[in-house]
Amino acid sequence: MRASGGPTSPDDRARTRDVNLGDSYSAGSGVLPTAPGTLPLCAQSSINYAHLIADRTGARLTDVSCGGAKTTDFFQTQYPGLHPQLDALNLRTGLVTFMIGGNDGDVFGATVAKCVAAAATTNGQGSPCRAMYGDSIAAEIRRQTFPKLLRAFTAVRSRAPLARAAVVAYPWILPDRAQSCPGFPIAPGDIPYTHGIQTTLNDAIRRAARLTGITYVDAATASVGHDSCKPQGVRWIEPLITDVQTVPVHPNALGERQLAEVTLRALRI
Repeated sequence: MRASGGPTSPDDRARTRDVNLGDSYSAGSGVLPTAPGTLPLCAQSSINYAHLIADRTGARLTDVSCGGAKTTDFFQTQYPGLHPQLDALNLRTGLVTFMIGGNDGDVFGATVAKCVAAAATTNGQGSPCRAMYGDSIAAEIRRQTFPKLLRAFTAVRSRAPLARAAVVAYPWILPDRAQSCPGFPIAPGDIPYTHGIQTTLNDAIRRAARLTGITYVDAATASVGHDSCKPQGVRWIEPLITDVQTVPVHPNALGERQLAEVTLRALRI
């Protein structure tokens, strides 16, 4: 079984066991249909990127990703009836994929809520969220989230030492320039501010991956021009206000397909 190196042949892949860990972005929460036999609270999609990769390569997939997961849920039980996510890994694991970190410190949810609330105080003008919170959210990612990521990534390598391991960066929710964004009621000036917070998170993920020998899949760069401000059929992420799926501010079906492609290319599978 390959631990690293060049392309993997279809025959090699058919004998491997894939494992997918992580949070709602990894689970594909909101993209129907839901994976049979999974906990409804996890909102795991049967067509998330990991399922699509396994379908393409013929690998056997164990997917324990779950909406709301934090790095601590790699080590502990997130909901009754679930095991710590790391329990899915062993010496037979051939490939580990995951997305994690956005729920630590409630980075995604709290930032969106704070910036929507801030916009109401200025009638949607200026950059009130940046004025209120400045560098505090990004600083928490650097000081608090990064060491948690490093601990989780180290444990992945320890539990599946023979596996190829890949962490997928979060695709862009918002662009890097001030603009109006249908479906996302934050002040235009705060759009690049929130983009910057996500940049900090993806950078923490990239650094943790480098330090632990895990492949960093740069889905952020690949998703430029496909953020939630773009029209349906172009965007990979749904905005806050959407009728496309039940879980907003998450990848849609197109996004899941593209995450699968980006990951396959990064791993040269």
